[in-house]
Amino acid sequence: MFKYCEKELSILTEGQIERFFDILNRASELIQKATDQSYLDSLIETLAVIQDPDTEESGLNDADAKKLINICSEFKRSEYDSETLRKGLQMAILKAIRVDNVQANYQITPDTIANVIGYIISGIFRGTESISLLDPAMGTGNLLTALNNQLSNTLSLTPTVSGIENDDAMFELAADSFELQHIHAELFHEDAVQNVLAPMVDVAVSDLPIGYYPIDKNAKGFATHSENGHSYVHHLLIEFAMNHVKKGGFGFFLVPSQLFQTDEAKQLLKWMQGKIYLQGLLNLPGELFQNAAAQKAILILQNTGEKAKQADPVMLGEFPSFKDQQAFAKFLTEIDAWEEKDLK
Repeated sequence: MFKYCEKELSILTEGQIERFFDILNRASELIQKATDQSYLDSLIETLAVIQDPDTEESGLNDADAKKLINICSEFKRSEYDSETLRKGLQMAILKAIRVDNVQANYQITPDTIANVIGYIISGIFRGTESISLLDPAMGTGNLLTALNNQLSNTLSLTPTVSGIENDDAMFELAADSFELQHIHAELFHEDAVQNVLAPMVDVAVSDLPIGYYPIDKNAKGFATHSENGHSYVHHLLIEFAMNHVKKGGFGFFLVPSQLFQTDEAKQLLKWMQGKIYLQGLLNLPGELFQNAAAQKAILILQNTGEKAKQADPVMLGEFPSFKDQQAFAKFLTEIDAWEEKDLK
């Protein structure tokens, strides 16, 4: 009986996700067609109208404005939980990425990866009375909101959330996502490399942008900056993030699997010595990536201080295929054992 009800609940939730996406999609397509702008910009305008029906759309004639209001009026916030709204918006953003062929840094962290990171965090912080999170490059906010919702359930508490994003469109989408889901958060529309006055937190987490940071003078104050030429932005953001993590706190970062196999890694390792414990590097399944060079891993760092210690051994390995449920469950059990025996 329980399993039957659980299945019915899953079907109902999927139906609600599709219904919310349908509202977003019809409204965005209407705006896009009427204004000849991108689907992404149209989606941002749709979210503004959904949350405030009195918002004026100057690019629409009276007939289209009336159609837009009618579509958006189908949305009733009380009919949806936070996760349903997050997933519906995620579908709309994925469509924007496909339709507009937008740049790679708009890509959304898959839920399977977000769930794994949340699982590890839940295990480490089980029994805690509070937890604070910071994402120094939150993008559209999908990873941060997914973790907030997951940790709210697994730890039975309300996380304190902060996020930083420099890109205008992504920041707007993130802000709308937090507001839609009724998640209180401190959001900074700034470039983290320019040393934002962000709070100190228990956990830093981010699906880091990969590549070179273009403004050398902004990177000069970082120990991980390159001596010659541009610095890696993911190195700078790891340093920034861990500088905003409390003593004994953790960082969870999606990074290239070959992170420590580049010439630039010397600066990163030098900065870590004496202040940061490398606790784990878990490669994600190769099947998720186009080629070996694009493969990513979950990097687990911990600040020294409090009761922190170097894990022995460091958790190294590669996740089995997410499709192989038995092997995947076994790997999670190994992580549980590592957390209890070697990390704590």
